[in-house]
Amino acid sequence: MRLRGKRVAVLVAGGFEDLEYWVTVMRLREEGAEVVSVGPDLEPVSGKHGLEGRADVTAGEVDADGLAGLVIPGGWAPDKLRRYEEITTLVRMVHEAGKPVGIICHGGLVGISAGIVGGGRATGSLGIKDDLVNAGAEWADEAAFRDGNIVWGRVVPDIPDFCRELVAALEEAG
Repeated sequence: MRLRGKRVAVLVAGGFEDLEYWVTVMRLREEGAEVVSVGPDLEPVSGKHGLEGRADVTAGEVDADGLAGLVIPGGWAPDKLRRYEEITTLVRMVHEAGKPVGIICHGGLVGISAGIVGGGRATGSLGIKDDLVNAGAEWADEAAFRDGNIVWGRVVPDIPDFCRELVAALEEAG
């Protein structure tokens, strides 16, 4: 269990991409991480394909210092999550502390609003390519990779590659 003793936040809100959320959560748990789901409120939410999710805590209740990293799954949720200052502040604080921030698919929208995208390589859904480029990122059409402390994943079929990079980044972060 490579991530035993590490606490990792995973963002969740209505319209999350079911597999990007649940597969990542299960993979992190499989490696021994304590996963805490973070959202704007504690109400149950449905993913794009009907799976249920629920935040354990709101972003305002999370101490970035107590996290080993943070994950932003895609779907329609990132467009909602980016509107909450508590969410973007948490993402920025984790990033500025040099901890891994995993971003897949449309998750880059939250990264843009948090001010952590730009000056490096990025990937995600083609639907946000222009957003990433306009934020100053260099588009890379690759399944998954790291750029600094950001772990990028493209889309649902790339989840295995994304999770491998994410787990490795969290393990190496100490």
